[in-house]
Amino acid sequence: MRPLISPAELAAFEDRERPVVLDVRWRLGGPPGEASYRDGHLPGAVFVDLDTALAAPPGEGGRHPLPDPDVLQSELRKAGVRAGRAVVVYDDADGSIAARAWWLLRWAGHDQVAVLDGGYAAWSAEGREVTTEVPSPEPGDIEVRPGGMPVLSADEAAALAREGVLFDARANVRYTGETEPVDPRAGHIPGAVNAPSSEHAGPDGRWRSPAELAERFAALGLADGVQAGAYCGSGVTASSVVLALEVAGRTEPAALYAGSWSHWSRDPERPAATGPEHG
Repeated sequence: MRPLISPAELAAFEDRERPVVLDVRWRLGGPPGEASYRDGHLPGAVFVDLDTALAAPPGEGGRHPLPDPDVLQSELRKAGVRAGRAVVVYDDADGSIAARAWWLLRWAGHDQVAVLDGGYAAWSAEGREVTTEVPSPEPGDIEVRPGGMPVLSADEAAALAREGVLFDARANVRYTGETEPVDPRAGHIPGAVNAPSSEHAGPDGRWRSPAELAERFAALGLADGVQAGAYCGSGVTASSVVLALEVAGRTEPAALYAGSWSHWSRDPERPAATGPEHG
């Protein structure tokens, strides 16, 4: 299954073949995504909460650590996710939150998953049906088997920044250390390259073409055969770098530093680089 699916492609599925659709809308600082879901969502979509289903509680591991596999399995089963059945995830922003769900399903061993290109906004803009009806899906049978996607420890992220390319998906002002509104310290992992997740999509909210994304990553210093990884503030929007690299045609998945800056910056012994230059 390709990592992105258009609204037209999703709408074309026959009911009996229709993928499980997950609404994962979320915003840093609120309002809660579930409120938006209840105001209107794709037919049959089930709301899945980032904070309680797609992440473990915040703590030493960062603000959005990877969820406990048993908890993730339970939440996905409640949403109707089944082995062998495709899943489509969407948000109402730049696709970064949906990318987290996409990444987790891939990490869990479920390959049949795609992000809705343009998300809820694109679906609505095309005049497609939305509803306030909350479905009661038949429980799924997915078995979460972690290990389907590569992850990085803090030390491995530091080494990759020196030996490969480590992308920082945060806004440039956070990367440079000009501001840090959430985490303990400002700055970035030394050697990391800034690749804001907001730039993966065009002005219309849809993902840029594979050629555009490939050109962007090449301009940021990623060459064929070079190992790539990604981090962000808490490991959520960095997932969209992994997705964007796959859309761009990269066959080897980029590794994710799940703890990201929220984990790195907790340890005063870890260095924090500032300023616009990397390396």
